[in-house]
Amino acid sequence: MASLQSQQQPHEEQQSVPLSQANNLLTSFAQFLTICIHNILYYRSIYPAQTFLTSRAYNLPVHQSRHPKVCSWIRDAVDAVKGQLVLGVVERIAVVIYDGQARVMERWMFDVANFPAWKGFKEARGPRIEEEEDELVEGAVNAESGVEGKVNWANVDEQLRATVRKLAYAAEKMTPLPDGCTFTIAVELRDEGEAPIGHPQPWIPSQSNLQTRSRDNPVPGQDVGGAKTTPLRAVEAGPLFFECWVEEGKAKEQLSSPSSSE
Repeated sequence: MASLQSQQQPHEEQQSVPLSQANNLLTSFAQFLTICIHNILYYRSIYPAQTFLTSRAYNLPVHQSRHPKVCSWIRDAVDAVKGQLVLGVVERIAVVIYDGQARVMERWMFDVANFPAWKGFKEARGPRIEEEEDELVEGAVNAESGVEGKVNWANVDEQLRATVRKLAYAAEKMTPLPDGCTFTIAVELRDEGEAPIGHPQPWIPSQSNLQTRSRDNPVPGQDVGGAKTTPLRAVEAGPLFFECWVEEGKAKEQLSSPSSSE
């Protein structure tokens, strides 16, 4: 279903947050990630535009697939990511787009290396988003009712809003992808993180060309980093900090070069 990658280098100790805040922060980020994935699929034309509905989140127009199986897959994938975030083993999250020949076109990256530690959770899997598909995007902006501790939820929503807007703008302006592209969700684990093995098994190892540098793999795969990287935004709202960027693959650059059309 989704990919699994190794991390790049040892990581500094994470900031801890109380359990009462951790649940809301984790749920807020999961809803944000879900919105971003749907928007990427829309603006990069992975599926036809008519298969998406338009709603609002963070007071912005956003797009969401209408297809039940697509929605279910994304929901399950994000839920699996949440389970790894709870364990504190995730370095980065990637939405990877491939062409029909399984070549990497783009990687939409979310660097969560500085996420706070989710101490106090008893289970490996985080709380699952329970909203129905047609309510998930609309309800995201109101998910965090109330203020706890040092978390300024208005600031969190504003930071996520700006990131969704920047991501949508970048995705809309990028060079079109070839027909027949597919996508998957990948996580890059910290060196001390254990591979998520269990039953059922939602994670599988990534291809060697997308394996990052680690103790056992000193040379990163050829598609790590891509041919071009575009920064999107760094989000800093209280204990919540992460960075976003998009990498355009070498295969995509070759497709768009003049010599490839000759």
